[in-house]
Amino acid sequence: MPVEILVGLGVFAAMFFLVLAFGGGEATMRSRLDSLRAQPRGDEPEAPPRRSVSQRLIAPTTEALVQQVKRVMPTSLLDGLQTRLVLAGEPMTVNGFLTFHLIMSGTFVLLPFVIILAAGASFGPIQLVAVGGFALVGFFLPQMWLSQRCGQRKQLILKSLPDAFDLITVCVEAGLGLDAALARVAEKVEGPFANELARSLREISLGKMRREAFRELGQRSGVADLITFTNAVIQAEQMGSSVGTVLRVQAEQLRVRRRQRAEAQAYRAPIKMLFPLVFCIFPTLFIVILGPAVITIMRDFPGG
Repeated sequence: MPVEILVGLGVFAAMFFLVLAFGGGEATMRSRLDSLRAQPRGDEPEAPPRRSVSQRLIAPTTEALVQQVKRVMPTSLLDGLQTRLVLAGEPMTVNGFLTFHLIMSGTFVLLPFVIILAAGASFGPIQLVAVGGFALVGFFLPQMWLSQRCGQRKQLILKSLPDAFDLITVCVEAGLGLDAALARVAEKVEGPFANELARSLREISLGKMRREAFRELGQRSGVADLITFTNAVIQAEQMGSSVGTVLRVQAEQLRVRRRQRAEAQAYRAPIKMLFPLVFCIFPTLFIVILGPAVITIMRDFPGG
């Protein structure tokens, strides 16, 4: 009975995906008709290039399914997902992440069914719990990957800020303008902060106001120190105060915060080492120290 149910579910899923794939064909048909109208009447239309099966079937099906999922999802969740992707460095678009999420969830849902059917076992409570566990792993794994990527990017930006701000301060005090100093830092420093800084400079060169570009720079990074720095620079420009003085104060504060974070990590180190000591190192020491004594006692007192 479970095999027939699985076959029925597979046929239903295949028909559902095909309906979704061909349901979004109106836009494709319109684009083809527009391209034919744009061609001269005397010329024969060129044959379209051959596309693979993934481009003809899998990609449209996945795109249609993603569009259906986006219609169901609340706008707040989509905005939050877009924000998290920006904080992660935009490794993919929202549609790409949703596609990745659907593929991972479907794979982890189908994998236990395949294993159970290959083993010839029946579907009992244990098997259903295993299927639910795999489904949860497939659902939360993309979210965990995105959160880990956001955290790593924030740590890289936070690590490079003090040295970068020192270089900006030196360049400004040497006579360079703020934009030239930021461009010099974007060339010399490597990492996500340099990439975001270069992006902000390109936006400024294209006509965006400097305060808006700096504010978006802080929002894209998600680092509190960088947001404080950009707000201080924006306020200094609006108030007409010396930018060099503001930069020096911000650089000193960043060095103090870096030293405080290092001290906090040093204070937390003994607590983090407690669990490996208790559960890994101490049992091994007890075995090495007391093991020979136990063996000697058992040999000398066999009937004890």
